[in-house]
Amino acid sequence: MATEAIKISGLAEFNRSLKQLDSDLPKMLRLAFNGAADVVIGRARPRVPSRTGRAQAALTARSTRTAARVSGGSARAPWYAWLDFGGEGRRRGRPPARPFIKQGRYLYAAYFGLRDSGEFEKILTKALLDVAQQAGLEVT
Repeated sequence: MATEAIKISGLAEFNRSLKQLDSDLPKMLRLAFNGAADVVIGRARPRVPSRTGRAQAALTARSTRTAARVSGGSARAPWYAWLDFGGEGRRRGRPPARPFIKQGRYLYAAYFGLRDSGEFEKILTKALLDVAQQAGLEVT
């Protein structure tokens, strides 16, 4: 699996142009990227093992105006990294060692599956076009 991120050329200029039109418009980019991140979460969440549901609930979208981001783990599920990537398990109760997988088992696997199929790019493209149309820009 390649670990390259999807690069959007012209995103910084688009962001600046939106800000010139209205200072609230760049916030729409963050919401659009959160929507794309939610698709990755929707694909990964059912694959995460669940005893209490906390690890599944710990997958959240944390996008910015320039990047779509997904976060795994929280104060209520600090073991998420061990669950997804593996390792020795040094927390209370010492869970057994889990084989380390650099690409992860759930979150990155969901992202790479969407990216390799081209579905993630389609979602991002549609989200950016929707932001442009809502800003009143003509999209061709």
